[in-house]
Amino acid sequence: MIVSIIALASCYSSEPADEWRNLFNGSDISNWIVKINHHPVGDNYGETFRVEEGMIKVRYDHYKKFDGQFGHLYYKSPFSKFHLSLEYQFIGQVRDDAPANTALNSGVMFHAQDPRTMNVDQGWPICVEMQFLAELEDGQPRPTGNMCSPGTEILFNGKRYESHCLDSSSPSYKPGTWVKADLIVLGDSLITHLINGDTVLQYSKPTIGGGSVEEYNTSEWQPGKALKSGFIALQSEGQPINFRNIKIRLLE
Repeated sequence: MIVSIIALASCYSSEPADEWRNLFNGSDISNWIVKINHHPVGDNYGETFRVEEGMIKVRYDHYKKFDGQFGHLYYKSPFSKFHLSLEYQFIGQVRDDAPANTALNSGVMFHAQDPRTMNVDQGWPICVEMQFLAELEDGQPRPTGNMCSPGTEILFNGKRYESHCLDSSSPSYKPGTWVKADLIVLGDSLITHLINGDTVLQYSKPTIGGGSVEEYNTSEWQPGKALKSGFIALQSEGQPINFRNIKIRLLE
């Protein structure tokens, strides 16, 4: 199966551009929905998500204090089987009053619950995350394209994975580097993470369960439910980051 999905990913990456659809139009976020912790859906507090120079920029310069205001920018409609491609770049410094583990840390969420079902004080959606990291000042290896599971569980090597995050096999990248991330999702079946064209992680069978999500709407909490589709969202955790070239190819 690993060999076949690598071949599949290679095939998708070589398809004509007209088979892809841009999720970000380069000029505004009118097709996206903002949800920031402690704020109602649609309130882009502090202009956290802004469009400049053809990029979606995540910034905090209008915040008086961070105060756990984790945020996400959701594309307006859900997807099930797809190939998502984007580029990201970490810049600047994490806010001093944000959690230390959010330094050079962001990601893209998928199979996420509808942001309109989230409570005002819910920091993260129930979802799976392709986590993005960059190298810290200590120079220690810090792979990117990892998996994190807020309110979800996965199978890895055919077994239930017990921890919240799972490291990929990618190299480390320094802040300021543009990194290309690809995510191939086959419903609730095989999921593949690629960084700069290389397959770095595979897992399967995401379901609702586990921890790392609080203040959720209890009607959305259905442990054991297979996650076959959901929303895609860009993350805001206190670290400035840029996103560009966000596109999707449906695999129905």
